[in-house]
Amino acid sequence: MTQEIVLQIFTGAIWLAFKLCAPMLLAAMLIGLVIAILQAATQVHEQTLTFAPKAIGITLALLALGPWMINQVIDYLNQTFERISQIGL
Repeated sequence: MTQEIVLQIFTGAIWLAFKLCAPMLLAAMLIGLVIAILQAATQVHEQTLTFAPKAIGITLALLALGPWMINQVIDYLNQTFERISQIGL
């Protein structure tokens, strides 16, 4: 294996990790922003108020995007195994 191939594999893995984490992070950020606005408007500053909605939002995002995430991982693994088989290892 050359350094170029290893670098391509690791770069692909990092991008895949970013793609898989982005929906949950965006869901948590949007829910946190909405709750922060509501807390500022109502002057209720309870720090534990955001936990349950964020947990529910992340769970819903995982349920909705789970199949897409699994397909992304399977595609990445298939590409990686093809690269390894082309090298002849």
